[in-house]
Amino acid sequence: MPGKILVYGSYGYTGDLIARFAKEDGVDVVLSGRNSDRLQEQAERHGFDYVPADLSNPDSIRSALRDVDVVIHCAGPFAHTYEAMARACLDTGTHYTDITGEAEVYEGLWAMDDEAKGAGIMLLPGTGFDVVPSDCLAAHLKSRCPGATHLELAFRGRGGGVSHGTAKTMAENIHRGGTIRRDGKLEQVPTAWKTRMIDFGDGRPAHCMTIPWGDVVTAYRSTGIPNILVYTGVPKRPARMLRLVRPLLPLLGTRPVQNMIKKRIEAGPAGPDDAARATAHNELWGEVRAADGQTAVSRLRTPEGYTLTARMSLMIAQKICSGQHTPGFQTPSTAYGKDVILELPGTDRVDD
Repeated sequence: MPGKILVYGSYGYTGDLIARFAKEDGVDVVLSGRNSDRLQEQAERHGFDYVPADLSNPDSIRSALRDVDVVIHCAGPFAHTYEAMARACLDTGTHYTDITGEAEVYEGLWAMDDEAKGAGIMLLPGTGFDVVPSDCLAAHLKSRCPGATHLELAFRGRGGGVSHGTAKTMAENIHRGGTIRRDGKLEQVPTAWKTRMIDFGDGRPAHCMTIPWGDVVTAYRSTGIPNILVYTGVPKRPARMLRLVRPLLPLLGTRPVQNMIKKRIEAGPAGPDDAARATAHNELWGEVRAADGQTAVSRLRTPEGYTLTARMSLMIAQKICSGQHTPGFQTPSTAYGKDVILELPGTDRVDD
């Protein structure tokens, strides 16, 4: 297959999983990140080339990207890293992908749409669990109800766990409340702003609360639906506690508290082990409503989130290397259609 794929932040939990799957599938990738020693160890373990690069040094990252067709950017929290990587990609003509779920990152990259078109590159963030399945579900629901004005999405994990990177991103944003889209505009709302009982397909509705998931940006880009909420499964008691402690949440954003939280995260497991990932899966639900009263509900069941992220990000990078790319800011469904998630083994979609 023609094309060169660089995995940046490759020695993190998800980056290393991508490298493992690339080796299993016979896909050649180049590993990259700041730490030369960790890169060398990883490269020797997997049998790939590596190139150290530092996002804080524009010349360093541009040099690493110079002959690269597509980067899979895995170094989060992405709010701190996406712009430097995207700017380097614009300079070198490298297609940009990442595995973020952060709404502000999607907004920032969307703002670079014209620059990306001028450079002839695609900016495609969210090529993992954030947000391929939910974006494809949103686009599928729009196809079932073209006049939809309201979209609600929800997801829950069944088993598995979270990586250090995911946990740190959650910690950095816990004090910021929630985000929804109302009448086409993003709107900040309190933490656990709205709750709903949602049936993910087993006939036993689960308690869910709204969260600031990236689909408030990407689903709007994909579908044009002006009102969007995203929920995740959270039991009633923890959700109630979050509402009660809202006045205290700003304290969680202070530097001393953030440092303490991140130290505790680093002391824990890097992420779910192979056995946990193999037995876990994710469930997604979506509903659209139109002004005339028409509604549609669909559900997805997918592999565990990190497995999905590693497999799907690698699959999309290969598509880009084969010439399947559209310049500008894209979402998974605008780039590859609403059914691209179904190309991943172990994924099923059901319509009500």
